[in-house]
Amino acid sequence: MPTNLLRRKREKPAPAPRPAPAARGGAAGLVQLTVGRHQLVLRLLETRTADLVWQALPLFSIAETWGESIHFETPLRTGRERGARLNVRPGDVCFWSEDERVVLAWGPTPISRPDEIRLMRPCNVWAETLGDPLILSDVTPGEKVSLERAPPSAMDGIEAAAVP
Repeated sequence: MPTNLLRRKREKPAPAPRPAPAARGGAAGLVQLTVGRHQLVLRLLETRTADLVWQALPLFSIAETWGESIHFETPLRTGRERGARLNVRPGDVCFWSEDERVVLAWGPTPISRPDEIRLMRPCNVWAETLGDPLILSDVTPGEKVSLERAPPSAMDGIEAAAVP
């Protein structure tokens, strides 16, 4: 008699537990972005991409510009999150998963329509700037970029409110 007639029901393996978000000590959830001579403090949002960036810090790259935005390459890989957006607000810090780049826009890009900031593809929004992102408007391509955990003194002189 063939043995495959008496198959047992196999239980599906339990899904792997999702890793806990990285503990964000020190200046909890604050990242310092330095582009050339400019510095901005970023507040991380509660997203998987923010956790990935936090765990990978410090990151270093070279700035590129595109309309009223900067972007830079990272060694990070992540998929597109459910809340990925094509249109963003000034000061939103995004991750373009298809090209593994961080994008920070404060005004229209070359493909924006009137009164919007449109990115090239839907991107994961993972942080927001504290302070005015317009300080980056004179960044030139090729300037050095660093993302590092913000020191406790990073909030000195910065309003606690996010950019609208």
